[in-house]
Amino acid sequence: MSENKLAGQFFDAAIGLLQRARDEEADHITAAGAMLADTVVDGGRLFVFGAGHSSLPAQDVVYRAGGLALMNLLAVPGAVGIDVMPATLGSALERVNGLAGAVLDSSPVQPGDVLIVISLSGRNSLPVEMAMNARALGLKVIGVTSLAYAEQTRSRHVSGTFLKDHCDLVIDSKIPPGDAELTADGIAAPFAPASTVVTSALLQAVVATAAGELAARGIDPPMLRSGNVDGGHEWNGRVMAEYGDRIFFRH
Repeated sequence: MSENKLAGQFFDAAIGLLQRARDEEADHITAAGAMLADTVVDGGRLFVFGAGHSSLPAQDVVYRAGGLALMNLLAVPGAVGIDVMPATLGSALERVNGLAGAVLDSSPVQPGDVLIVISLSGRNSLPVEMAMNARALGLKVIGVTSLAYAEQTRSRHVSGTFLKDHCDLVIDSKIPPGDAELTADGIAAPFAPASTVVTSALLQAVVATAAGELAARGIDPPMLRSGNVDGGHEWNGRVMAEYGDRIFFRH
């Protein structure tokens, strides 16, 4: 078996999914970017949430060099990342009813803010209730999920609904159920997930669109620079001072 051949197959699969996401979700990406820009102009705040590995694309747009300074991570202790022990606890927390409401009630979200909810399957209680409760509180919700899961799996939420059913706007990541792009002789399980690659690209595309939309309106977007280039820390300090009332990862 050639590992290089498998590597090439994975790149081809990921590139194919990225092309589909770019072409088929273009209108939704544009609408999401405009929604973020509208919220920035109106003085609102931006939040992003994902559980488990869906937290990786969320974290990728928060406090990010080249990113929008106003993106805030809405964290659920034990569910964001795999540092919780045992790691299986994180998956279990995604199925706990009522957790999302408790998190939102103790968070700084306000009516008119935007919350991006990332969930590959969109079937677990936590992302479903996060979207439901956020909308009930007056937030606008963008869901980033795989619609194929809603077609081929059953919801784990008591309502029988999926994340996609509780969003103002949905972006489809195109990832097939199982999130494994390759199969090969001698390897019993399918392997090589691409959801992080594709979902991160979708989120960065939305942020880029938002920045362009703000610039088109004559507003200099509050972007962060790398702290590893000369002047980066000073630049970021000025941005955070100007928009400090809408940035929550500093407190």
